[in-house]
Amino acid sequence: MTPTLRELTPEQALKHLELLFTRHPDGLLQGDHPALAPGPGDEMAETRPYVVGDDVRRMDWNATARTTVPHVRLTLADRELTTWIVLDASASMDFGTARMEKRDLAVGAAAAVAFLTERAGNRLGAIFSGSGPGGHPQGRRGTGPHGIRRIPPRTGRQHLLTILRTALDRPRVAPGASADSLADALGVLRALPDRGGLVAVVSDFLETGWERPLRAVARRHQVLAIETVDPRELELPAVGLLTVMDPETGRRREVPTHARKFRDRYAEAALEQRALIKRTIHRAGAAHLRLRTDRDWVRDVVKYVEDQRRRTGGGAA
Repeated sequence: MTPTLRELTPEQALKHLELLFTRHPDGLLQGDHPALAPGPGDEMAETRPYVVGDDVRRMDWNATARTTVPHVRLTLADRELTTWIVLDASASMDFGTARMEKRDLAVGAAAAVAFLTERAGNRLGAIFSGSGPGGHPQGRRGTGPHGIRRIPPRTGRQHLLTILRTALDRPRVAPGASADSLADALGVLRALPDRGGLVAVVSDFLETGWERPLRAVARRHQVLAIETVDPRELELPAVGLLTVMDPETGRRREVPTHARKFRDRYAEAALEQRALIKRTIHRAGAAHLRLRTDRDWVRDVVKYVEDQRRRTGGGAA
């Protein structure tokens, strides 16, 4: 199982994450890494039969007409890639009841994206949401310890580690405090003049309002939405009268977990919510990866990457 980052110092955590994705003991991530999301690219590679979920904009109509079977074009990824990590630092990301909090899982996901897209010439940038002093958000392009922070894309291992250190050191948001939203962070990215690249959005997607900005970003970039989930968000244990708090509003409520019907209704509603999040992400034109705080998230990332390799014909990014 992958160790948690909770007990490590920032220096130890950075070293641990670097080792995970450069010298993984299983050797699954060594050598050229397959793409985290298809493309982007313009150079033709080959065609293959269409499968449900493929981007219809990649349809190869000549091959389709010739074979009478729908085909899509595969392209080689551009040699120089700009990757943006958009990390949700809202109060709900500070929650966790399993091996780690969702904020730790989010840093791990950001590290996976950073190291798997690292190559000479590739640039990495980041945007972090959050709240300003006293819970008041600062300007969208602020560079202080609070508020939305944008780190311009640059090359190099030291820059990559600076981004991960910023993610590790980001402040917690007090429950109920006013904070910049994921939609605000996506709005910052949408306003930038950068050409298309890869955008990894790391969030629990529990707040509202991110759907339209995500769709707008996906029109210019290849987007991978990495959803973080804790098991207690999916089902409740039978522990009697339980006091719970909404981290976004700070409101508290007592819930009767001893009642089986109540727990069943909670689990059913949670499944419907997660299914809606997944559908909304796909409708926006983004790829989707779900990571859980009670699972070996490194193996889940590896499985996703290997699935992408098979899906795109084995090409490397």
